[in-house]
Amino acid sequence: MILKGVIFEDFVNYRKPSMVLEFPICKNFKCDKECGERVCQNSLLAQSPNIEIYPISLIKKYLNNPISEAIVCQGLEPFDSWPDLINFLYCFRQYSQDDFVIYTGYTEKEIQDKIDTLKNFKNVIIKFGRYIPNQPKHFDEVLGVSLASPNQYAKILN
Repeated sequence: MILKGVIFEDFVNYRKPSMVLEFPICKNFKCDKECGERVCQNSLLAQSPNIEIYPISLIKKYLNNPISEAIVCQGLEPFDSWPDLINFLYCFRQYSQDDFVIYTGYTEKEIQDKIDTLKNFKNVIIKFGRYIPNQPKHFDEVLGVSLASPNQYAKILN
């Protein structure tokens, strides 16, 4: 699978210590387009080199780390790398039922077909909503962290 990076121990993006996978594609930079200015929080990540890594090697590192209790998939845009995202989840579920969190700028309606597929897996959480600048942050109870704009929220699928 292709990623921009991996953070093996993260305490910022979810209420549990997590391994973070940084996905390499955002097809249309929808947050920038909708607000009419460059606001992407991941624009520097977009310029980072891609790395190719086998899902099983990430899973082994996750399982051998006594600290991490969840996987967090984030930006650029994980759903724009759908084949790698769903393949990794399928492989991960063969070894662990730990929480699997996906940060997306899409709305539920925009990715309903993918949500329907993800509902077949336990413990999948999706953070929905584009980043809108100059908005008040709010605490999300599901994630246990503050999100950047009030249109963003997390939902447990199953």
